[in-house]
Amino acid sequence: MTNETSQPPMAWRLCGNQVKLWRMDAGVSREDLGQEAGYGYETVKSMEQGRRRPTQRLLEVADEMCGARGKLIAALHYLQPDKGPWITDVFLEAEARAVAQHQYQTVLVPGLLQTAEYARTLFSTHWPPVDDRTIEDRLKVRLGRQERLKKPTVLFSFVLYEAALHTGVGGPDAMRSQLLHLLDVGAQRNVTLQVLLAGQACHSWLHGPLVLLETEDREHIAYVEGQGFNTLFAEREKVSDFRERYGMLRTYALNPEESAEHIRKLTEE
Repeated sequence: MTNETSQPPMAWRLCGNQVKLWRMDAGVSREDLGQEAGYGYETVKSMEQGRRRPTQRLLEVADEMCGARGKLIAALHYLQPDKGPWITDVFLEAEARAVAQHQYQTVLVPGLLQTAEYARTLFSTHWPPVDDRTIEDRLKVRLGRQERLKKPTVLFSFVLYEAALHTGVGGPDAMRSQLLHLLDVGAQRNVTLQVLLAGQACHSWLHGPLVLLETEDREHIAYVEGQGFNTLFAEREKVSDFRERYGMLRTYALNPEESAEHIRKLTEE
């Protein structure tokens, strides 16, 4: 899970082990805990072994069923993601098992929607500079992530602030190809693409890029990144705030048909 140790965060493993110990001491089976919490056997096993972050739902149910009197729920605070080099890996792991992804971008086309030429330009102009091998490795990972767009049962929605369509990454020809690619992907039935025009009354766009994930076990995660930092949020109240903000952005954005027409006009320019 992490760049430094290739292991999940220690807090996950410690908390998961505590759930297992409390469960066994109380005589509660893994099947019973999973059924009560709404998770399958393998999901509970993964959380107990620390391969997945124990969710708030699992801790609440385990605490009640095992008579922990708040001791398991108290661990939730220590499971909140910190800033660190492993954040991106944790996000990618969650993205790989997400059933829905919602993303807002301000000045760049989202990675899932980038053409190879657009992405390579960004990697090549990264600062500090990286070698050619690193560029190609990063490009391979980014293009590989885009395969999820082809799964009709995984839902995607994107809101792009208008500036992202005018950055000219790679030059006019590369940008035109990128815009045409947006039209192609936006036409898929599992993808919704909207453009937020400059000058709209909604000022939530000022807060920067945002990604929201919903996993197959209905866990909601928010991912925020900026200049030199990235942060994951799993706390229910905080993620709810981000979801409301994203909903506001979608309300002020052009609808999908209007957005496609706006992008089509830009390709002609």
